[in-house]
Amino acid sequence: MPLSMYTASIPAFVRTLEALSGVLDKAAAYCAARKIEPEVLAGTRLFPNMFALARQVQLSSDFAKNGASRLAGIDPPKFEDTETTIDALKDRIARTIAYVKSIDPKQIDASAGRDVVFPQGSNKMKTPAENFLFNVCLPNFYFHATTAYAILRQSGVEIGKRDYLGSIPDLSAA
Repeated sequence: MPLSMYTASIPAFVRTLEALSGVLDKAAAYCAARKIEPEVLAGTRLFPNMFALARQVQLSSDFAKNGASRLAGIDPPKFEDTETTIDALKDRIARTIAYVKSIDPKQIDASAGRDVVFPQGSNKMKTPAENFLFNVCLPNFYFHATTAYAILRQSGVEIGKRDYLGSIPDLSAA
């Protein structure tokens, strides 16, 4: 079976976002057990010039929903970046998962061989859909999800590689 654009994108987004939601559950439990305000953890950074946990989760969400939308040739929904709590971040993840699952696989598969236009700072970039997915969208998505995980791990939340990886999706149905 040839790899489709849908199979290369949506299951990866869903799996990682579900795993990210799971590590946020552990973060919430960690905060409750130690009487830490969840907003403190949401504002935690690995280094002063890096984005905080909340922004890392927002960007993971954005690369999933915006990337899937651009591949499908539709306008992405706009989510306001106002989340300051773990519960609000989990809600954003849930909305992102529901949205990417709602996109018709045929729309995403139809992107193969055509160009995708996307913002790069104040500029617009154009590249073949395969290049966009494998060299722009997925690397950025994973970077921000991994950084969110690293912030929580560095903060003392007891999570490991299995928490980051999540469950293996069944691609036979895709």
